[in-house]
Amino acid sequence: MVGFPAHDNGPLRRNLLAVRVTPKASRNEITGLYRAADGAVSLSVKVTAAPDKGQANAAVIKALAKAMMVSKSTFHLVKGQTDRNKTFEITGPLQPVEAFLASLTETGHPDGEDH
Repeated sequence: MVGFPAHDNGPLRRNLLAVRVTPKASRNEITGLYRAADGAVSLSVKVTAAPDKGQANAAVIKALAKAMMVSKSTFHLVKGQTDRNKTFEITGPLQPVEAFLASLTETGHPDGEDH
């Protein structure tokens, strides 16, 4: 994973956030930014929930809200209900999301440590 500024080909486009999800992980965490083979950048999120009946999607929303210190209702899944690549519409101020994305370091982790 490589860090990219949110404003420079990053996962945030207008009010849409691209997210790549890994379900059934050992812990819930945002691991940084992910660049796909086609060059698309998304926020990489791991959740412990299984991709069953929307459990993983709900866990992703909870993880995003907690990390960005916003309400869960800020994020609405608009694409990728059953796909690991998802697009969330952000309702409300973009500043907390932009600030979080800007805090990501070259290691891809908000705290700067290589986990």
